[in-house]
Amino acid sequence: MTIDLVIFIGLAGVAVWSAACMLLSRNAVYSALFLVLNFMTVAVFFLLLQAAFIALMQVTVYAGAIMVLFLFVIMLLGAERIESQPSLPWQAPVAAALTVLLLGLMALALFQAPQGSGVPVVGPNFGSPAAVGEVLFSDYVLPFEVTSLLLLVAMVGAIVL
Repeated sequence: MTIDLVIFIGLAGVAVWSAACMLLSRNAVYSALFLVLNFMTVAVFFLLLQAAFIALMQVTVYAGAIMVLFLFVIMLLGAERIESQPSLPWQAPVAAALTVLLLGLMALALFQAPQGSGVPVVGPNFGSPAAVGEVLFSDYVLPFEVTSLLLLVAMVGAIVL
């Protein structure tokens, strides 16, 4: 067992635990903080895959900017003090059926996965800002521009409001 596998298994447990705590938490602020913990574990997963730039962007964009925005909205709206409504009687059986379906699909995908030789070897520039920028501005230039236009419209809308 390598050290990367030990770190992965430990962080996978933390990621699943923080995701479950995020979903089950009654307090919206605690739920957002569990989501930050989950984002941090995903960033370490990227580091294990030798994608340091993507890990840095994960922490900066998601755990930094977006979660600060979420926390401001939660605290400004006072969502942590809202009483929860009683659930509908059909929600629990539907949730249980969907959970069983999801676990079944995950088991099916796991057992039908092709058995390969492991993780492919990547080049020394894999995940570097230059490599990511080259792929982003050559192969994915249209989605990048559409996303930037969408963010620009959202920013103008927020300023107008």
